[in-house]
Amino acid sequence: QVQLVESGGGLVQAGGSLRLSCAASGRTFSRYTMGWFRQAPGKEREFVAAITWSIGNTRYADSVKGRFTISDNAKNTVYLQMNSLKPEETAVYYCAGQYVGGGYSSVGAYRYWGQGTQVTVDS
Repeated sequence: QVQLVESGGGLVQAGGSLRLSCAASGRTFSRYTMGWFRQAPGKEREFVAAITWSIGNTRYADSVKGRFTISDNAKNTVYLQMNSLKPEETAVYYCAGQYVGGGYSSVGAYRYWGQGTQVTVDS
């Protein structure tokens, strides 16, 4: 059974940084694309970033380009380094695994999801 477990969320001041991790287990994700999404209260889940496992090809939402960096350890963990965080980026951040098609920014394009980790940016 595939499991994705996020960690690293917490409370940070505006302008601060956090590093999220997503540990994958249960199968090999080599060559697959993994993604990070976020969902704020009352809003739809939105795409943040994606990376093709072990190749390093990355994609970002326009709103986070230049501030967030997605990476992986070529083994079983995907990271999201978030710098210069803004209060409006307060949300639950989700890891998504195994892109199956339909556009990297689409929620429906990923087969597996983690339980999410809360990120709160205090102004």
